Amino acid sequence: MTGTLRVAVIGATGNVGTEVVRALSADPDVDSVLGIARRMPVDWFPQKVSWTTADIAEGDLTALFRGADAVVHLAWAIQPSRDARTLYRINVLGSRNVFASAVAAGVPSLVYASSVGAYGPGPRPAAPDDPVDESWPVTGIRSSFYSRHKAEVERALDELQADHPALRVVRMRPALVFRHGAGSEVRRLFLGPLFPNALLRRGLVPVVPAIRGLRFQCVHGEDVADAYRRAVVSDTAGAFNLAADPVLRIEDQVAGLLGARPFSVSPRAARAAVDLTWRSHLQPTPPGWLDMGMQAPLLRSDRARAELGWEPRVTATEALADVLRGLREGADDPTPPLRHDAGGPGRIGELASGLGRGPGPDRPA
Repeated sequence: MTGTLRVAVIGATGNVGTEVVRALSADPDVDSVLGIARRMPVDWFPQKVSWTTADIAEGDLTALFRGADAVVHLAWAIQPSRDARTLYRINVLGSRNVFASAVAAGVPSLVYASSVGAYGPGPRPAAPDDPVDESWPVTGIRSSFYSRHKAEVERALDELQADHPALRVVRMRPALVFRHGAGSEVRRLFLGPLFPNALLRRGLVPVVPAIRGLRFQCVHGEDVADAYRRAVVSDTAGAFNLAADPVLRIEDQVAGLLGARPFSVSPRAARAAVDLTWRSHLQPTPPGWLDMGMQAPLLRSDRARAELGWEPRVTATEALADVLRGLREGADDPTPPLRHDAGGPGRIGELASGLGRGPGPDRPA
């Protein structure tokens, strides 16, 4: 795809969305970007970008997409974790509405934000550290709503492509996406209002729990955005894994960055602790997230390198250090979901939402 492009970005104000908007607006092949979110920024207007609001589950998106050369679908809800109906409405039904609207508007290209979480359990126990390519089964991890929803939306994309073979579909499957400016949002979504930012100061905590067998990958938000940009302006299609080296472990990189000594914890004990604190409304993250972390495969990103010309400029260790610094500093970005005060004064809005029970201030749509 070449020339001056018009791109619509759904979920343009979130962690990945803000970086994708920046990358697209800086590309000379992109003429204009329409950022679509539940709430508009009030003081962030990058060059070439205009804004509008929409409810992706029920809104009429066809008129917004008409005339676009590509739609980038990034909107996704992680909270309220205790409201399964709302999560399904936004994530699965909302995605189906985005896809149907893109077809109805005659959009030729669709770029969808899938995830490592869409994959089924990795090749364990025989070869747990062998990375997989994009042919690995996209069945999800059953105990994780996030993973189930990602897998179900991929099946919806399969149906869409079967019915509309002329539509160019790109599926991005990144590892964990980290960056400094998402620090405040990451704390709200996963740690909750009771977590003290200062706890992440290097050397303040002498020990850190290291869950046996847990290893994970990440990629910096700017590098992920570069992959989306490349997908939009190219003619390539299909699925692309996105991950940076090295593979991370709590006992190695996390403990090192915090200046703490790791102590071994069994996965069963860790899961019980996460489950207990979630059920007690002490933090907003259900244990399915840990299950996904323990079971998800490692990713091989060769296809993105070969077909998109993509190469991560930030190592996984650097990306982890960046988000830890953002968490510690309460870093943010100038959009409603990412602002440091999105949880209300003194985090009162987060507390009032029941730590994952109600819609809360940071629910994307």
